[in-house]
Amino acid sequence: MSDRLPPKERTKIPRQPMPEQDPAERSHNFKEVNRGFEVIVAQQEAQRCLACNDPKCVHGCPVGVKIREFVDLVIQGEYLKAAAKIREDNVLPAVTGRVCPQENQCEGSCILGKRFSPLAIGHLERFVADYEQATGQVGIPERAPATGRKVAIVGSGPAGLSCAGDLVLKGHDVTVFEALHEIGGVLVYGIPEFRLPKEIVRNEVENLGKMGVEFQTNVVIGKTVTVDELLGEEGFDAVFIATGAGLPRFMNIPGEHLGGVYSANEFLTRVNLMKAYDPEHYDSPIYACKGRNVAVVGGGNTAMDAIRSARRLGAKNAYVIYRRGEEEMPARREEVHHAKDEGVQFLNLHNPVEFLGNDDGYLTGVKLVKMELGPEDESGRRSPAPIEGSEFVLPIDVVIIAIGTGANPLVQSSAPDIQTNRWGYIVADEATLRTTKQAVFAGGDIVSGSATVILAMGAGRKAARSIHEYLSTGQW
Repeated sequence: MSDRLPPKERTKIPRQPMPEQDPAERSHNFKEVNRGFEVIVAQQEAQRCLACNDPKCVHGCPVGVKIREFVDLVIQGEYLKAAAKIREDNVLPAVTGRVCPQENQCEGSCILGKRFSPLAIGHLERFVADYEQATGQVGIPERAPATGRKVAIVGSGPAGLSCAGDLVLKGHDVTVFEALHEIGGVLVYGIPEFRLPKEIVRNEVENLGKMGVEFQTNVVIGKTVTVDELLGEEGFDAVFIATGAGLPRFMNIPGEHLGGVYSANEFLTRVNLMKAYDPEHYDSPIYACKGRNVAVVGGGNTAMDAIRSARRLGAKNAYVIYRRGEEEMPARREEVHHAKDEGVQFLNLHNPVEFLGNDDGYLTGVKLVKMELGPEDESGRRSPAPIEGSEFVLPIDVVIIAIGTGANPLVQSSAPDIQTNRWGYIVADEATLRTTKQAVFAGGDIVSGSATVILAMGAGRKAARSIHEYLSTGQW
């Protein structure tokens, strides 16, 4: 039995703050910002849980983690069992405990949040996952007897890894194919070290390997091998396409060809995967931010990741240019708060109309127009409109475009019988994630468009259930 406090006593406990690295120090290094809970703090936070009979937080979790049960195990001091309980539904707890937008999902559904601050579910998840890793006693779930069936997973991002973990436990042979040289997809090339250390991702991938998942890097499906070849001579019985949405979008305004203009994808890949932040040990070319004026265009988590990275690379001035107000920013509140603490300046209700350059073809400034929000549309969102005569030039040397991504067409272009929509995303049945090609499933950002890590993982779990059913029945 758990030693929970009486309900009235639980609500008197304030939400425990996450210890952070000092902003003055962290704005100059790539070490992790959040330090993690100590045992006594985790115990105090876990006691705040109201132990609802119908825990709404579980309904808010895209992968259905048994939150009340794992929190109860934390209260009992059974941290390894708590981690194992999470792993029943989530193969990447140390990752999601760090990068999930819990405020919009599990914590956003927490009953405690109606009158008080919601339970810090993400911080508790990170605590038990880190505790488990520190002890070296990772709870690897038991695998079902081998079925003799083979599944190929294209892409090693969160959707692919989640699907792989569920399928391998069902007894299927699972191989994950990754085009780049390191497993993890967006987790390694898109999210900076200070928010998600690469060692954390590698540990989780290693755990999947212990479960029986095989990994192959430097394999470009659509070039190295096609989907038809996977289902043919390679002998796979099913394929899950989880390539994400990694095609950069630009603004199509004058001056985007200038030197110093980056897509967020390229900038973050160079900084994260190619380790441009460590020039003493890695020779990864990147246009210098040190001592320069750097701006990012966009208001999502990717924009925050990019400009906070630029600040650490020595940017003299770091700006976020966003055409709506701060309240409309899709980025996590924590990321915006951290960026401000680190000296990032926010130019909300501004929009670029032209990039300006010198005779050598390098960026020198951006012409901005001030914006105002109009009336709400049918969705309840207010559309921004330019204010006439408000243009001015902001001197910048580097700009990073972070206004979203599109579908990478490589896999689909080599498999014309896989239907895509007008935006290039793969069409998959909402309930089963089956595509128009037999034995081929698709999920995550390549179907839905850019979303969160945990939503992609939810799609991976859904795909795993559907693939298992197909392999078990043979019915399409």
